[in-house]
Amino acid sequence: MAKLLQIEGEEDWVKDAGSHAIINNNTNAYDIANKRAEEAQRKRDEMRETAREINTLKSEMHEIKAMLQQLVKENQDGNSIS
Repeated sequence: MAKLLQIEGEEDWVKDAGSHAIINNNTNAYDIANKRAEEAQRKRDEMRETAREINTLKSEMHEIKAMLQQLVKENQDGNSIS
C-alpha cells in the first residue's frame, strides 16, 4: 500500500502518494452515506411498487367499466326488443 499523506486543513481526508487518489478516512461519514443511499433506493423501490399497484387498479377499473357498458348495452337491447 502506498504512503498516505494527510491533506492540510482536512482531518478526514488523505492523499495516496502512489495513485494520487483522495481518500476519506471518516468511516462514520461513509456509513451514514451508505445508509442514506439505501434509504433512497428503498423509497424508489416503494414508489415503483406503488406505481405498479396504481396501474393494476387502473386496468381493473377499465375492465369493470367495459363489463358495465356491455351489461347496459345488453339490457337496452333486451328492452328495445320487448
